[in-house]
Amino acid sequence: MAVRKLVRRKRDGFDLRFDDNERDLLGHLLGELRSLLIAENPASDPGVARLFPPAYPDDLLQNLDYERGAGNELLTQRLATIDEAEAALAEPRVSEEQLMALLRAVNDLRLVYGVKLEVTEESGRGDFTDDRSRATFDLYVWLGWLVEHIVSGLNDG
Repeated sequence: MAVRKLVRRKRDGFDLRFDDNERDLLGHLLGELRSLLIAENPASDPGVARLFPPAYPDDLLQNLDYERGAGNELLTQRLATIDEAEAALAEPRVSEEQLMALLRAVNDLRLVYGVKLEVTEESGRGDFTDDRSRATFDLYVWLGWLVEHIVSGLNDG
């Protein structure tokens, strides 16, 4: 059985071969990520903290000063990336820049879910005992799979 390639390089960009369910789910997750980034901050949510690690981990005052100065710009950049990723999902063919935005946004989702689950390199589905955490782990694995496909598509010559 042939493995479906989600991203194929073409002369004028990249074909996105996501099915409608994948596009819908990813669009929904990107909307949730946007809401999380708007509602929370690194101090209030560990997933957001993973996306905005401290610039000065050993100096709380210097780090707070940095967050005040650069925090809004970094947030604006992440939200713009989500916008670009959502726009890319609506297209059958995207530019390398659009595909890179999609890669960044999908990886951000994967990082947030990884923190939420407290996954380690050794974590497996069996480590999660309730249906909700198993489903979240499955989502985490799927996001990693998407990252692999996007990187593979970018690397195709």
